[in-house]
Amino acid sequence: MADLYQLSSASLDALFAALTADGRRILAPTEADGRSELNPVTRPDQVAKDYLQTTLSAKETVFPKVERLLSYTQAPGQVDLVDAEPHAVPTVLFGIRPCEASAFAALDAVFNWDYRDKFFNARLEQLSVIGVSCARRDDACFCTAVGGGPGATKGSDILLTPMAGGYLAEVLTDKGRAIQALAPDLFQPTSGVDKAALLANVPTAFDQPALTAKLPALFDSPLWSEQSLRCVGCGACAFVCPTCVCFDIQEEADKTGGRRLRAWDSCGYHMFTLHASGHNPRETQGARWRQRIYHKFSYYPERYGQLGCVGCGKCTRACPVDMNLQEHLVEASQVNP
Repeated sequence: MADLYQLSSASLDALFAALTADGRRILAPTEADGRSELNPVTRPDQVAKDYLQTTLSAKETVFPKVERLLSYTQAPGQVDLVDAEPHAVPTVLFGIRPCEASAFAALDAVFNWDYRDKFFNARLEQLSVIGVSCARRDDACFCTAVGGGPGATKGSDILLTPMAGGYLAEVLTDKGRAIQALAPDLFQPTSGVDKAALLANVPTAFDQPALTAKLPALFDSPLWSEQSLRCVGCGACAFVCPTCVCFDIQEEADKTGGRRLRAWDSCGYHMFTLHASGHNPRETQGARWRQRIYHKFSYYPERYGQLGCVGCGKCTRACPVDMNLQEHLVEASQVNP
């Protein structure tokens, strides 16, 4: 159960100062060249004022684009191997949207499914999330169709909902209460605030449970090839997605030694499933597009009991050929098996 408070806009300076004094790095959306991206900040006036979403996702705070798993040196008759250890610093994500905050649960499901990933968990343990509810939306947003909402609390330790003079602050977790304890006088008790009236209206675009139930029967549908005709396989959708977890293991080495790296990958790439024999079980872009939909809306629920999509719309906004995920899901939900 959330504890409700009012946090004035003027008190953010003191809150940021308290977080910094506690040794925490603050990452928040900042504006540059018409783009909002997460960057280190120390003051609230550095935070972007009018942003809908950051272009890139926050998943890099726990799952970097590239990270070293081990390194080694070699000499005649000898190999010295050194396992990499996680590098995690106390971090506060300020201002990410509820959809993106909820995405950490989808990442956690994969990285702690059959093996606990020490790199992911070390960073997640050091991460606190102060989310900000959405007062507006655009045509790419569909959070309400996938179990979220513009004021959903999942994934946030504190959720701020903008209102006159400041924010409605919902303190949700022990991490959130630890932040509150750094500056308790800033959080003033409140009641009677109609949170729903402060939020954007996001219509439910499609019936997700019905779509998930229908997908097994649509596997051989021509729909996937038709939808993928514009796709160029660039991988932009996967690289901005807050829940995509595909990665590759690569070696960088010479005769004296090397290192093993984990790097982001995408199931939309032609070579993602290419076998050493030359056979590719997903030879066409249509098969790869189908895999993306099924991974998020069929395989994820089957294995993890949750969706692999949070309806943030980042993929649609980033796509260079206007592959609109929401439109494609609506179309799929209307196809008869």
